[in-house]
Amino acid sequence: MDIAIRNVTIEDYDKIYELWISTEQSKRALNPVDDSRDGIARYLRRNPTTCFLACPAEDPQRVIGVILTGHDGRRAIIHHMCIHPEYRRHGIARMLLQKAEEALRAEGITKVFGLVFKDNETANAFWESQGYTLRTNLNYRNKSLNQAVPQGE
Repeated sequence: MDIAIRNVTIEDYDKIYELWISTEQSKRALNPVDDSRDGIARYLRRNPTTCFLACPAEDPQRVIGVILTGHDGRRAIIHHMCIHPEYRRHGIARMLLQKAEEALRAEGITKVFGLVFKDNETANAFWESQGYTLRTNLNYRNKSLNQAVPQGE
């Protein structure tokens, strides 16, 4: 299968959102503010060169994978990676990750991390296979600054 990879634009939002809700793991990571069209537009303005989507080469309008990666000038975070369930096990996640890592290196970023639900065994195995180690010496803490954004478990 030939895959085309390109930068995400806000015009892709509806197709990306449709992809996100195609899988329970991605759906549960979404929140109504940060993952809204406005939230993603803000994210893309800050990170125009580090977010990518994948499409079948013969159907460039069909979004089958996406990775949203951003940084603060020092460290990067992978905020969302999702591959459509029908297109998994074809190397698409690896291709998107490699593209994002290349873009981050080009911007001088030397460290990247991602968040994965503990119970998502498939995703955790993927990240491990790509050299992402599990940090056990840190606690991840968050605080919602907007009542519409869930605090999390």
